Formats: sequence, C-alpha cells, structure tokens
Amino acid sequence: MEPRTERPMTAGPTQQTIIGPDLRRLPLPYLLAAALVPIVLLAALGFFLLGRLPSTSPTAVGSVAPDFSLADLDGNPVRLADLRGRPVVLNFWASWCGPCVEEFPLLRQAAVDHAGEDLAIVGIVFRDRSEAARDFIARNAGTWPAAMDPGERVASAYGILGPPETYFIARDGTISARQFGPVTAESLDEKLAMILHDHEE
Repeated sequence: MEPRTERPMTAGPTQQTIIGPDLRRLPLPYLLAAALVPIVLLAALGFFLLGRLPSTSPTAVGSVAPDFSLADLDGNPVRLADLRGRPVVLNFWASWCGPCVEEFPLLRQAAVDHAGEDLAIVGIVFRDRSEAARDFIARNAGTWPAAMDPGERVASAYGILGPPETYFIARDGTISARQFGPVTAESLDEKLAMILHDHEE
C-alpha cells in the first residue's frame, strides 16, 4: 500500500486571504472612534470657515438698506433714496404667489391707516411677468408702486429666497425688521410700530 501524501491547501473560491488586521476583531470603541474622527474634523473645519465669514450681512437688522433705482409698471422711477425720511415697507411679491394674495389686503389697509404718518409701501415684483403683475395690482386695488427687477439685482442684494418677503425700513434708512413669508395682522402691526415711531425726526 502506497503512502498517501497530502496536497498543500490552496485558497479556493470560498476562502479569503486576510491581509492586515481583521477589523471585525477590533473592540467596538475603536471602531466608533474611527468613524467619528472624520466627522469631528469636518465639523471643526466648517466652524473655522464660518468664523472667517463677515459677521453681518448688508441686510442685517440695523444695516442701511441697500439703495436701488428701478421703474414701476408704468415706467415711473422708484428710488429708495427718494424715500429717506419716511418709514418704508419693501415687499417682494409675485402674482403666482398664494401667500402674497393673502397678505395683500393687510398691506392695503396699512397704507390707508398710516397715510398720515407718511408710510411708503414699495412692491418689488419677483420672477413674474409685467402683464401678470399689472393685472394682480388692478384686481387687488393696489395703490403703491410695484417695480420690476430686471436680472433680480435688487432681490439678490436683499437676499430674497422666495416671495413673499418684506423689509421694514426706518426713517433713517436702516433696516428695522425682516419678515419671511406672509405678514399677519399681528406681525405687521408689530413691525410697523418699529418704523413708524422709532427714529422720528
């Protein structure tokens, strides 16, 4: 009887050669640390970069409102500088914006109630056609100028994300408040009080 010789074992398709440490055998705390370190480093880098940004934006409360010169729907000039000395409500809106429709009667009533306090309301049409904006003003009995914004230069200067957004500008030209989304009766009264009675000359 011939002696049997064992063939050397080779890695078959079901066998794997492990090169380096087997991560499955590392303690759980080590694995968690390895996963968290990159996240912590990225967060630290983010805070560092944010700290290097300017601390105030051009439209922060207390800043002078960016000036602009536009034409309204009738071609008349609309300049913010011409309204210095008056409290100004600067409303960015569009005819296709449902919340703009809801807040419009509140702005219309404010224009009537505070006409004696020299309140100025200016509308800036945001991403809309002039024909649609003109029809919207007519249907809703708007009495203040609505200006087109070619190239969205003014919307960009004011950091508009989407209509409606409203700035409340005091008589000295500084921004007193900003409203994201539609104004309510309460928020409008609160913010109007800030520009009607503060900084009066």
